[in-house]
Amino acid sequence: MATDAVIPSGRLKAALAAIDQANADDPHTIEVDGQVQPKEQAHAELMTEWVQRLDPDAHDAQLVAARAHHLRRWALPRSDYPEGRSGYLRWRTAQAKRHAAEVADIVTAVGYDDAFAADVSAIVAKRGLATDPRVQTHEDALCLVFLQTQFEELADKLGDDHMAEVLAKTLAKMSPAARRIAQDLELSERAAALLEAASG
Repeated sequence: MATDAVIPSGRLKAALAAIDQANADDPHTIEVDGQVQPKEQAHAELMTEWVQRLDPDAHDAQLVAARAHHLRRWALPRSDYPEGRSGYLRWRTAQAKRHAAEVADIVTAVGYDDAFAADVSAIVAKRGLATDPRVQTHEDALCLVFLQTQFEELADKLGDDHMAEVLAKTLAKMSPAARRIAQDLELSERAAALLEAASG
């Protein structure tokens, strides 16, 4: 996906580069535009591009949050925790603590302060979704990356009926502008039809 936004130099450039380096060790891969890349690194780059497209005036905290959304997620596997909702919630809590600490280490090392690190963590955690436009932009970018990279594979696993439910929930999270953009994504005929039906 092309974007006209220019990544500023200095602290932001250093922070994004450090996040990319951390995500480069992801053992999981994904193919994007014909190239196989570390999964979280590819998702992070797409997240940043979408945030820049949705909000050309995005603040540094938004761009760092986009790039760091799943920072080294594989380092704490879900399988390390018991099955069921209780185990899932424990895993989510541990992931959030690990993530906040690692992001804080990266951004303070390049010159941002603790308040900036806390702001990034708040956006990643989607706190203030109903009131903070920056958090809605982050959510929109997440949904667009999902549609762009995981939609068709998940549809094959779930089947059309179940996928229609997933799409309805995804679209409900998105702003009207992001839903319009979703209609223009390059998708297979089947996926486009599912998306159109869910949008109706």
